[in-house]
Amino acid sequence: MPEYLEVAARSSFILLSLFFITKLLGKKQLSKLSFFEYITGITVGSIAGTLSMDLGLPLSEGLMSILLWFSFPLLFSFISLKSSRFRRFAEGKPSVFIKDGQIDEKALRKEKYSVDELLEQLRKKDVFRAADVEFATLDTNGDLSVMLKKEKQPLVKEDMLAVFQRATPPQAVIIDGKIDEAALKAVGFDKPWLLKELLKRKLDFEAVFLAQADSEGNLTLDLFNWTNTQQN
Repeated sequence: MPEYLEVAARSSFILLSLFFITKLLGKKQLSKLSFFEYITGITVGSIAGTLSMDLGLPLSEGLMSILLWFSFPLLFSFISLKSSRFRRFAEGKPSVFIKDGQIDEKALRKEKYSVDELLEQLRKKDVFRAADVEFATLDTNGDLSVMLKKEKQPLVKEDMLAVFQRATPPQAVIIDGKIDEAALKAVGFDKPWLLKELLKRKLDFEAVFLAQADSEGNLTLDLFNWTNTQQN
């Protein structure tokens, strides 16, 4: 077989293999890459390019190397779904950059973020004064989430009916059926309050996939699928 045909055949086979492997990784990896996934993608691309052009390299060994490099993100994703502790270790926690209009310089230095970069990200969200921000956090995927102070938020119907209160971000007080007492404390409540609220709904905390609460006592629940089936 002529070399150019062999290169074309190897390239086509490698492209199809990469396509199916990428499908296995899921849409999450396609939308936002972690640092580890970014390095993996660069390495796999380099291996694939070398396999396509270097006819002296065995195709089977190259594909085995690609599969091994792809297996680690899959393994990390699987363990992260099963363990919230490992998920926090692997992905980290959001960093609070602004709280009650005050910039946390230590958090900026820790994340290697300059004030100019922070202001630029705020402007992209149509926020031009840091003092107008109630909370701004750098999420684990690198996005900046911003909550404006109550008086700076657009007026909604509830504002006409309710007494003015300072806005606070909701906290995930239950994740994967496990209570986070630190998150409860952050919104001013404790475990007995949460259990009482769940009892009103005839629920056990182990049946809750995700529960979020704020300092005003608003509690939203998302149950495990098997719980929804039992209730129906």
